[in-house]
Amino acid sequence: MLRWTLHKKAQKNPQYSLHLVKVVIKELEKAERQDCKLYIIPLLHTLIYAIIQTTYISDELYKRVYDFCKRLLTLPQPYCAVGLNYSRQMKMERATPGLLYQRMLVSEHSLKNDIYPLQEKVFVFADRAVLSGPLTRVLRADIESEQGVQGPLGLMRSAVQHCLQAALGQERCQAAALNHALQGQSLQDVEQYFQEVLAAVEQSAETGRAERSQLTDRLQQLYKEILSNAEQDPLSPGPQCEVPLPNPEMSFHIWTEEEELWRELARFVRSSSVCGPLSYPEDFMADLSSDLDPETLRHSVMSNDSGIERDLPEAGEQVAPLSLSSSSSGQLLQRRGGMKVRPSVTDSVSLVQEALEETGACVWGAGGAGDTLQRRAGTSASPFPKQQQQQRHFTARVVIMGDDRVLGRMARAYYGFRKREARRQFLTSKINLQIYYIPVSDKPPSSPARDITSSSKINPCSLGSYLGMVDPWYECNINSLGHMIPKLAKTHSSPGIICEPNPFLSDVISYYVRTGLQPVYFTIYNVKICFSELTKESVEEVFLSHLELDFPDFRGLHSSMKDMSLRQKKNSPEVYGAAISVKYRKVSLSNREVDKGLSLRVSGVHICAIPQNETEDLNCLTVSFTDTKPKSSLEPKIWTCDIKIRSVEKASFTVCLDNDSQKTFTDVQSIEIAPCLDPGYCIQKTVRSKFNIEEDSDAGLSKYINKCLSLPINTFAGIIH
Repeated sequence: MLRWTLHKKAQKNPQYSLHLVKVVIKELEKAERQDCKLYIIPLLHTLIYAIIQTTYISDELYKRVYDFCKRLLTLPQPYCAVGLNYSRQMKMERATPGLLYQRMLVSEHSLKNDIYPLQEKVFVFADRAVLSGPLTRVLRADIESEQGVQGPLGLMRSAVQHCLQAALGQERCQAAALNHALQGQSLQDVEQYFQEVLAAVEQSAETGRAERSQLTDRLQQLYKEILSNAEQDPLSPGPQCEVPLPNPEMSFHIWTEEEELWRELARFVRSSSVCGPLSYPEDFMADLSSDLDPETLRHSVMSNDSGIERDLPEAGEQVAPLSLSSSSSGQLLQRRGGMKVRPSVTDSVSLVQEALEETGACVWGAGGAGDTLQRRAGTSASPFPKQQQQQRHFTARVVIMGDDRVLGRMARAYYGFRKREARRQFLTSKINLQIYYIPVSDKPPSSPARDITSSSKINPCSLGSYLGMVDPWYECNINSLGHMIPKLAKTHSSPGIICEPNPFLSDVISYYVRTGLQPVYFTIYNVKICFSELTKESVEEVFLSHLELDFPDFRGLHSSMKDMSLRQKKNSPEVYGAAISVKYRKVSLSNREVDKGLSLRVSGVHICAIPQNETEDLNCLTVSFTDTKPKSSLEPKIWTCDIKIRSVEKASFTVCLDNDSQKTFTDVQSIEIAPCLDPGYCIQKTVRSKFNIEEDSDAGLSKYINKCLSLPINTFAGIIH
């Protein structure tokens, strides 16, 4: 709330914004001298966010900020990654003032132009199990309240106003007169000014700081032209005028089915306003529907078209539309199994490239990507040169709202999407997908310092608590927001109270998606479930955070044992639970994996992929057994990545994934858990197998590709140790 209030004041008063920049840079330099690294990243995010929206900053301040960001490169992760990102931005902004504001405005609102083709959109997907009823209406109104308020005309005016003020400064630009002149211009005139400003700024950004004077002269000439057309004096000085950066385009959705997410992304690509090679034909969505749902039954229709132009009907003749009613059902032909189309070389390279970009160990000289238990976080350097990378013109920022259940569904949807893209690439080469998470629950909040895995029922947002533990700025801004959302809805839905849409929620989401660029990777695990009935086929599912194994016959075991004597307990070994056989591969930081096995009696098993605390932050599974036998010699916890559990008696058990009742399986005999393989790694391995006889999985690019598929969730700092 304090951060939001600070930025709101800076938006409304340009002088206050400039003062904020000066104060924050002093605090950053003070934190550097006192070695207070914990405050550096929050202060740096606050500083850069204020700089982007400030109309004019002196070259001296730009230099101080740029030099500070460069000094962060000598620090470990995540400070060097954040410093590298912001040092690049400050170098561009110093050479071409107003560039970041203009690019952000153009891309976030898809303003039509022929120069800067990048486009972005924010998709907010809420879990209907947590957010429903009046809460849904309140959230939709708050998130989409500012959509379309300004329109293209207002957005282009803001772009021209801010760019001229940032480049010319207070002495050569009379902000109030410029604003008055732009208000009186038509859409056609403002669009012409906008295109000229955009072309001048982008050309200056390409040439660098050497052409700064040419940019200033060109914009000064355009400024005089705008004011002369409005018959105003261009030489009268005056104070700076506020030009707040509007929130990006957002859409709110209640997530009911997994395919809805990918359909929205495809519509975003199709509705592009960019002309040229990015345009798509009208039958784009028709082909897309079958691609998004490969299980849908497709029909072939007998055609009478000869393929000869002279056989076409005359222009005046009316051709009866083809009807697929029940009367013509006899003409429908079932599609038989055809030839399997393998992915092209271009598609394969694109998936391999994406797998390399998402690999945290993608640094020259680093070891194998799958040989470490340290959780991957932050951006990494790609071995592909920038000019050889395929630029994606669309960025989809997907914000997930809910508890651990919605993240489990997101993991399953993401895994299915990557598998489908491996078969036939469609969205991977076009969209840069960024995933964000806002934990929301109607239950009381849980402290991030507590034992997250002690009981999944106590903390339904265990993954959000973990992110708050490793990133304090995430805890302050996002976890606190998740606790406020249910209270916000109750206030708005109170009878007799009429409340206007509150911009607080959309402002915080905008700040999150703009500055939260450091991902934390969570491994997606595959579980093969075999049932006790031999006629029932096994099922393969995925989970992200938790797996609960429970024996229904032994749920009341603890209470019944209190009334039993010691002799009865000794004569009845089954009172200690059901007998299971466990085979697992024990992992350690030394990478010495040991295959182990054991047999024991338990009443339940809890498998968690979320670390207990910061000191045990390992990228593996923590297995805990509910052992009712007193003074048991069993290890309290097991750390593994591959485990098999089988019931050796007739007693079957129940499996629940990610605390989701919709992913509950009964009458289970055994389960096998292993990390999901990344389709990019599988393609690279398949390509190598065509040319190499020996089976060496660590040769070539394979040793730089992470073998396991991970779900990246963006935070402000990644993981701060």
